[in-house]
Amino acid sequence: MARITIEDCLKQIPNRFKLVNTVCERVKQIRDGSEFLITSTNNEDIVISLREIASRKIRLKEETEQNTV
Repeated sequence: MARITIEDCLKQIPNRFKLVNTVCERVKQIRDGSEFLITSTNNEDIVISLREIASRKIRLKEETEQNTV
């Protein structure tokens, strides 16, 4: 399989900070026993989560704006 790059993931989640948070959350889910969303052998959890994002298996939820006064 081709090498995964951050640029591949930034096409799906354009904000680097949100990308890092999303990857961290997905790694936690995988380590807690969540099933992989793609087939990947001999890769670490972080690489698998990056591949899932790049392949559009994981997306961000739309945030609703809340006005606070």
